[in-house]
Amino acid sequence: MAGIYIHFPFCKQACDYCNFYFSTKMKNKEDLILSVKKEIDLRHHELVADALESIYFGGGSPSIMSLEEVDSIISKIQQKFFISNKTEITLEVNPDDVSREYVKGLKKIGINRLSIGVQSFLEKDLLMMNRNHSSVQSIKALEVISEIFENYSVDLIYGIPGSSLKDFVYNIEKALEFVPKHFSCYALTVEAKTVLNHKVKNKTILMPVDHLVKKQFDKMISIFEGKRYLHYEISNFAQSNYQSINNSNYWRGKPYLGIGPSAHSFDGNFRRSWNISSTNGYLKSINNGELPLDGENLKISESYNEYIMLSLRTSSGISIQKIERKFGNAYLKYLKKQIKKHIDSKLLHLDGDTIRITSDGKFLSDKIASDLFKL
Repeated sequence: MAGIYIHFPFCKQACDYCNFYFSTKMKNKEDLILSVKKEIDLRHHELVADALESIYFGGGSPSIMSLEEVDSIISKIQQKFFISNKTEITLEVNPDDVSREYVKGLKKIGINRLSIGVQSFLEKDLLMMNRNHSSVQSIKALEVISEIFENYSVDLIYGIPGSSLKDFVYNIEKALEFVPKHFSCYALTVEAKTVLNHKVKNKTILMPVDHLVKKQFDKMISIFEGKRYLHYEISNFAQSNYQSINNSNYWRGKPYLGIGPSAHSFDGNFRRSWNISSTNGYLKSINNGELPLDGENLKISESYNEYIMLSLRTSSGISIQKIERKFGNAYLKYLKKQIKKHIDSKLLHLDGDTIRITSDGKFLSDKIASDLFKL
């Protein structure tokens, strides 16, 4: 099981909350596409796979790319890897980039899954986050996508300043009118070096109190489960058999190759690497036939902590057998000691070989995971 992630760093406009690497200066767009294909040539040997399970175009805003540019990258991947009819090929789209011609074209060149960044259907929320699209554009985009694609995901954000429980319920119910196969719903977080962080520090924006965010979180779960969506990861819901392969493999610690500026890669064991977070630096290195890479070998404790953090967020949970096999008896003893109080508090549940988070524990998953970490 292996996947490829393509990072397209360009955006039309900077969202106030975003801490991913991106640039609004698109003069190097064509050079970037060429360099991405060169990097695939230089690094394809790093990923050993009979067939790719997933290809994911993220960013940035990859829907800025033309059909020809997306197609050329898929063709380059196909030269180096086997893409089967079961390979999930996802492209993130912004509502303002969607047209019937573009979406039909994406399907024709092999994209079989879209992820649309709606975030909210309320203009006040979109304005607060400095999104580049309107609610009308989101609705029109979903009308087009739902006609052409069977498999697509909708991104929503909760915990938005000034947004009530009623507002978030409206956003969910509006999106459900289109019956997407998948939802990704994330709480708005204040990240360092973002415009949102600056506004919060200066008190020009007040983040919502935790109990309101928890109400939105709990209501979200209730609505989706009532519509028979599987809550297979803390922030992700899917109809049966429509879980994201790309995301699932990441949470399971499967190998993936990250291509493009700032993209991360993982060998499925203990080696992690990442590209330089500079488009100009990336282009210069690739054009010189050099890899703009840095990396690290994870310590056993770091690998254990990552497994705990990712697995606890999923419905699959933490495997006691895997802890013992991969990390040893000392780590297993430590884990059993740490989980006891959370089991007693009914935040965790031990089911045979598997430790899972309970309904009461889901909102606190990150805090519980950190308590299980080995420092």
